[in-house]
Amino acid sequence: MKYFFLVDGWHIGRVWEFGGLWNELTWKRRPEIQRMNLQIVEKGEPLWLYQVEDAVLMVEVLPDEGHPAPKNRQSIGQVVLKRLITAEQALERLNTD
Repeated sequence: MKYFFLVDGWHIGRVWEFGGLWNELTWKRRPEIQRMNLQIVEKGEPLWLYQVEDAVLMVEVLPDEGHPAPKNRQSIGQVVLKRLITAEQALERLNTD
């Protein structure tokens, strides 16, 4: 399994696997992506831990409609997570203050 953190007010868009964009017709299912009941707070914003199956290489995340831009940051429209993290890296992030 692989992991990533996602702030409230953002949602998952497109998902990539080794062959390119995830194709539900080919895989005969959606990618396995699950929000865990664990979070960290960074700069006052909760970041939720998500678990994804190993076949997932990259996940696009987008702000929810009407979600205000975070304080002291410009709205960037969309972000592509290029690097998912391992379980050990997720635990390390969860254990830091």
